[in-house]
Amino acid sequence: MAKLGRSDVDGNDMIENLIAERKSLKLSLEKSKALGFSLEKAGPRLDEINQRLPSLEAEVRPIRADKEALIAAGGHINRAIGPAAAVLKVFDAVHGLEKLLSDPRNNLPGYLSVLKRLEEALRFLGGNCGLAIQWLDDILEYLEDNVMADEQHLLNLKKSLKGLRESKSDDERARLDGGLLNAALDKLEGELRRLLTEHSVPLPMSSSPDLGEQAVIAPSLLPVSVIHKLQAILGRLRTNNRLEKCMSIYVEVRSSNVRASLQALDLDYLVISIAEFNDVQSIEGYIAQWGKHLEFAVKHLFEAEYKLCNDVFERIGLDVWMGCFSKIAAQTGILAFLQFGKTVTESKKDPIKLLKLLDILATLNKLRLDFNRLFGGEACIEIQNLTRDLIKRVIDGAAEIFWELLVQVELQRQFPPPPDGYVPILVSIITDYCNKLLGDNYKPILNQVLLTHRSWKHEKFQERILVSEVLNIVKAIELNLETWTKAYEDSILSNLFAMNNHYHLYKHLKGTKVGDLLGDSWFREHEQYKDYYAAIFLRDSWGKLPGHLSREGLILFSGGRATARDLVKKRLKNFNEAFDEMYKRQSSWVVPDRDLRDKICQQIVQAVVPVYRSYMQSYGPLVELDGSSSKYAKYSVQTLVQMLSSLFLPKPGRYASFKGRQLSAKFNNGVADLRRTTSAVV
Repeated sequence: MAKLGRSDVDGNDMIENLIAERKSLKLSLEKSKALGFSLEKAGPRLDEINQRLPSLEAEVRPIRADKEALIAAGGHINRAIGPAAAVLKVFDAVHGLEKLLSDPRNNLPGYLSVLKRLEEALRFLGGNCGLAIQWLDDILEYLEDNVMADEQHLLNLKKSLKGLRESKSDDERARLDGGLLNAALDKLEGELRRLLTEHSVPLPMSSSPDLGEQAVIAPSLLPVSVIHKLQAILGRLRTNNRLEKCMSIYVEVRSSNVRASLQALDLDYLVISIAEFNDVQSIEGYIAQWGKHLEFAVKHLFEAEYKLCNDVFERIGLDVWMGCFSKIAAQTGILAFLQFGKTVTESKKDPIKLLKLLDILATLNKLRLDFNRLFGGEACIEIQNLTRDLIKRVIDGAAEIFWELLVQVELQRQFPPPPDGYVPILVSIITDYCNKLLGDNYKPILNQVLLTHRSWKHEKFQERILVSEVLNIVKAIELNLETWTKAYEDSILSNLFAMNNHYHLYKHLKGTKVGDLLGDSWFREHEQYKDYYAAIFLRDSWGKLPGHLSREGLILFSGGRATARDLVKKRLKNFNEAFDEMYKRQSSWVVPDRDLRDKICQQIVQAVVPVYRSYMQSYGPLVELDGSSSKYAKYSVQTLVQMLSSLFLPKPGRYASFKGRQLSAKFNNGVADLRRTTSAVV
């Protein structure tokens, strides 16, 4: 039993050993299987590593450089890390400011403060970018010199550095902040426009040409608080090279405001062309408005803009605010005002044009100091040139017309006198015209014209040159009248014409500036001529009618009544025929002056009617009993008085005043020609 027991024990041990070996073998098989699986998975990775080994070897190859070179490379890299880290930190700060840049309208000072911080951050960013780029350039150069990097990597690094350098330039500044600064500046420009627009109010005005009441009205300047805001905005925008845009916005808004102020004045006439009017007289009203409108625009609107430009841009500089003002003035009408004056100078020459040119010069004289102060800067050179050109054209044109007046008066001498004995338009116009030229309004201006014009020609000017020329014109008119008086075939009409014109000169020059120069003896002479020709006219015409009513041979006795009746009929018939012929002939004649006409008609009545009344009272009954009495007793005394009192009346619309009708004139090739028609005389 003991032996059997030992065998059993040995068998059991073997079985246990087999089981353990089986387990060990199984574990080894599992490990082998796992290892085979791992090897199977590692195969592709090994292939990938195998493929990358050549490039890795190429990249690692430069590290095989000299040990000292590798150590020095570390120093270069460390020096670049500081600036690069600062750049990144500031870049983050820049984008942190974006939330603070809201609407400048809500808090302009705060907005400007944040904007200033943004500018400073960008300047720091730009400056440190430059430093980092310099260090990176050094590293690149070092790596190239010591063959410490792959060529492809070096090429990529060069490309990156080039992009950084471009972003550092002013033109690419937006790349540093993603356009944040430009957007903020755009908002600031919008605020500039808003402030200007909301506080620019057109001046309320009446369209009446009389601007006298407007003299007390001045356009309200921008509030001081608004000006301060504008100055602050301009300062920031100027710092960022946006001054030109600011000026453009300012000029646009303020120009629009001035144009709106002028709109009520109806200035469409300023763009009228030569082709749109025949002569100066047709636009005489416009010329009068021009002077008032220009004075108002200069003294009120442009003056206000001048001051406002100075207030807003004074911190920036004279050239800037004068440049803005000159553009506002040019865009809102000053050039159009000057162009209108030039258009007037280019129009057809006539006597009225001389007065209008003097009006224009008087306006420019009145505004001379204002023009010099407002438009005297270099920025206003175009306005200065146009003004000088206008003044030269006015002076040349006025002097030329004035010196041709005497010639034109003399040229009229060759034409026939008026067929109705009227005062020639030439005479009525020139006498009135000469009075105007020597009046207080025109004489100083005309003297200035003549003085300046002669100085340009290097000719001497004499104080009495104007007076002498006017007296020569009056003498020429007298000679014209003498010539025309002799030109009539009808001596009676000639006497009426002479009476009319001598009285016209007497009445219309006495007590005037011209009359004071002519003297009392000159007036006595013309008054005597008037009376003389009136007496001759009456004697040779109506004074002959009473002779037809002779009482000779009229003896009223029974045997001679029939003979007396025949004589009365014959004499009344002759009287009626002479009266009818005389009345018909003179019914178209004119005595323009009412006082002279009433006087001459009264003299005719006194010369004819009393004789006719007495004759009819004495001998009228002889023919009234006759069946054909109406043939002889043709007119009653009352009818004669009415007919004779209605003689010499001017025809309605036939004659015009100096202001209403111009002297006919044409100037060909710069030389006046009043010989177009005889209307210049009649």
